[in-house]
Amino acid sequence: MFVSRGLVDRERTRLLPGSGIDLERFAAAPEEETPDREFRFLLVARLIWDKGVAEYVGAARIVRAHYPAVRLQMLGFPGADNRRAVPPEDVAAWQEEGIIDYLGSSDDVRAFIRQANCVVLPSYREGMPRSLLEASAMARPLIASDVPGCREIVADGVNGFLCDVRSAASLAAVMIRMIELDPAERSAMGKSARRKVEREYDHRLIGAAYLEAIEREHIAAHF
Repeated sequence: MFVSRGLVDRERTRLLPGSGIDLERFAAAPEEETPDREFRFLLVARLIWDKGVAEYVGAARIVRAHYPAVRLQMLGFPGADNRRAVPPEDVAAWQEEGIIDYLGSSDDVRAFIRQANCVVLPSYREGMPRSLLEASAMARPLIASDVPGCREIVADGVNGFLCDVRSAASLAAVMIRMIELDPAERSAMGKSARRKVEREYDHRLIGAAYLEAIEREHIAAHF
């Protein structure tokens, strides 16, 4: 946008993918392989409608009609200060209905991601979604809506699946595809997710790029 509006010359720009991810803190965690374990989807997001919460709940009803043992978990801070916040009574009703497990909120999501089989973010819009970066670093396959930000992280069919935005039916369809994957295929997706963040989102690489840009501008300012 800055280039198209003539605010800056293209040769003086570089697009960096957010602040990156600490690959040591978010270490790869192999999927637990207990035969009778319930498949777990996990949505990590602030509880506002724009994160696709309604679509996640709608997809949960569809998925559980086919696979009653599947667990659909939701972790995130309430969005009480946002006009698009999900009312607490709605969350309580979904729990009462038995379709959503609300896990509350946490400053450290690693234990929750470790227990999940797949991390989901059916958001309407994103910059660089932190939850998908963290899940990728921990070698979890992803499901996300096909919108900017999400599609930069999710390569459809490689490290996860993309679904149509604002569509519970589309989300449910790819969730069922994920459940029905052979465990080896799902594991390969998780490994691909980890390789992608190692290659593109390592915070050390991104930090070095920022420092390089600052140094370049500092030198240019003296000539």
